[in-house]
Amino acid sequence: MKRRDLLKKISDAAKAGDLIFASIRNKGDHEVFTLDGQRVIVPRHTEINEVTAREILKSLEDKLGKDWWKK
Repeated sequence: MKRRDLLKKISDAAKAGDLIFASIRNKGDHEVFTLDGQRVIVPRHTEINEVTAREILKSLEDKLGKDWWKK
């Protein structure tokens, strides 16, 4: 999955749920975001492995609902 597609998917879901999704640290090999207080670490690669992308999306179920990325 492309990194920009992953971030857009999370950003769009956050906007739909009236949650704040913002970058809090942008250096090194990973970028750290926050989604309504929950930290989200995203690799700074153009292509992100599908397994890694799925785990990042799955880690946000607490804030966005179960299986939110499948809708």
